[in-house]
Amino acid sequence: MPLLATAAVGIVNGPPVFSAVGRWRHEQLINSMPYKKSHGFWQTVELPKGVRVNAIHAALLPSGRILLIAGSGNKLEQFQAGTFKTLVFDPASGAAHLVPTPTDLFCSGHTFLPDGKLLVAGGTLRYEVLKPDVKRAGGTMTVKNESPDGPRSFPKGTVFVAANGLRYVAGDAFTVPAATKTVRPARAGKPGKVTVTASATTVWVDAAEDGRQYAIAERGQYRIDGLTGDDVHNLYGLSEHMTMDKQDYQGRKETYEFDPVTESYQRVADMHEKRWYPTLTGLPDGSVLAVSGLDGSGQVVDGSQNEIFDPATKKWTVRKDLDRYFPTYPTLVQTARPGVLFYTGSNSGYGPADRGRQPGLWNLTDNSFRPVPGIREPDQLETSMSAWAGPVQKQTMMVVGGGGVGESRKSTRRIDIVDLSAPAPRFRPGPDLPQGTRYPNLVGLPDDTTLITNGARDYRGRGASDNHIARIYHPDTNTLSVAAAPAVGRNYHSSALLLPDGRVLTVGSDPLYADRKNTISGSFEQRIEVYTPPYLFHGDRPAVTGGPATVGYGGKATFSTSAPSEIRSVRLIRPGAATHMLNVDQRSVSVNFTRAADGITVTVPAQRTLLPPGPYMLFAINRAGVPSVARWVMVA
Repeated sequence: MPLLATAAVGIVNGPPVFSAVGRWRHEQLINSMPYKKSHGFWQTVELPKGVRVNAIHAALLPSGRILLIAGSGNKLEQFQAGTFKTLVFDPASGAAHLVPTPTDLFCSGHTFLPDGKLLVAGGTLRYEVLKPDVKRAGGTMTVKNESPDGPRSFPKGTVFVAANGLRYVAGDAFTVPAATKTVRPARAGKPGKVTVTASATTVWVDAAEDGRQYAIAERGQYRIDGLTGDDVHNLYGLSEHMTMDKQDYQGRKETYEFDPVTESYQRVADMHEKRWYPTLTGLPDGSVLAVSGLDGSGQVVDGSQNEIFDPATKKWTVRKDLDRYFPTYPTLVQTARPGVLFYTGSNSGYGPADRGRQPGLWNLTDNSFRPVPGIREPDQLETSMSAWAGPVQKQTMMVVGGGGVGESRKSTRRIDIVDLSAPAPRFRPGPDLPQGTRYPNLVGLPDDTTLITNGARDYRGRGASDNHIARIYHPDTNTLSVAAAPAVGRNYHSSALLLPDGRVLTVGSDPLYADRKNTISGSFEQRIEVYTPPYLFHGDRPAVTGGPATVGYGGKATFSTSAPSEIRSVRLIRPGAATHMLNVDQRSVSVNFTRAADGITVTVPAQRTLLPPGPYMLFAINRAGVPSVARWVMVA
């Protein structure tokens, strides 16, 4: 069923308690044309039960359909059953269908590639176990290989045996490379020398049985069960300790490309490091940088393991020269300067409070980092969201909301703005939100404004603290205007995307509790809500009726349009790929154009730093501020 035909009755845009008369008056107000013209309008959509998913990741495919990835959906029982879900949803028709999901992509990273496929990397190898629930000791096993004859691969379930006979089981398959052999030839009467340096890899192991007797406090060597001959001595494990402490989530290393044409996942080379909560940032040459995430032991991946994906070879390369540590899901965006990324400080949860939290400019050419000062309440950048404010040519970034580290009750109303084109960039205050807001969703619109919606005042919506509010940020005046209020509260695990017709889709939310007193467990929000901005009530749309499917850097392209003389601006907007207040893909690019009798001719910017190669939506906006339905183009 089409979204336009599914407006919810009685709950849209209103506070939870009304008298019958008050509710009737409220419904009359929000459905009136003057109200819609000023504030916009929300519609709630419920999909059929068979295709509802816990939408933790959302991406707008170049087909115009929405990819909603749940994986195990933050449900341990689904993870244990191997039940992983991905939904493809068509917002134009309302049709939806599940597609096979190869592994648990819950809390993976993703970004679009130059050919329009979505790169999805990492996910969940293991769910966390809190200390009171830990029944089996566990720890990180460093596996050594002293043989230079070749790498050795071992399956999940490989057993390591301690000196006292206790047995520990590998939680995943692993490969240990060959040892390095160095030969120094004989010379000047000195004999030659062969040096073999053992290689190493790590894998998480658990005790074979319950019991505190498996907790080992001291470093030890472990033999690998089942080996024979020289392998018994060449291959072994080392562990610092085995503990009954809390065991964190652990990441996967598998990588897939999701093809929007076949609507299927295609396996490519694994990352070198396992990652849960990583960020994938597309670079101007079409490659992808992967940083952070929790590794296979539940620790934040060290900066020395940052790696680059090459879409031509479909392989990853570790870049030890790009040694920079970030907490999980850091917001890293490509700036207009070649080789320079901006870390906004926004992140989503894991990592120490005193490391990797400072916003700054990261120069990939020499690995230097230049802090950008001035942000207010810098201790509350976790669970904030960042986005470009207006066209990316202005190089203006906004950081919105956020809260304290971990399960802190702190939340901030902050909107801070920074001009990255300034000689010495520094944050300045923007207008404050009406309430403290963790988990806000930000979506750049074709008219250069930004929708800020949802969020909560407390960690994961505790105490019924969801914010049923929305605001529109106007970068030219640095002000907020009131938007219609969403009916559905959304906090952790929510996302929002710009649709090709200029509306905004919101999904997800994963509250801890369902009541104000925090006594009833929360349930994942599976309803979809769609916002129609005020500009779509300001008259007829312009139409882009024809034009090329591919445009080149610095080139010109002609598109046929209705009423060319009424076209005020043209924007190329990259489709969003959002999760956990992170959407580094979204950016709007201002495009110069000339008018003709039957259309417009646009000049595509030549700077790849402004628009990395890949799919974009071309919007034509008329003098009344009304955008066309987007036409998809590939920038190549």
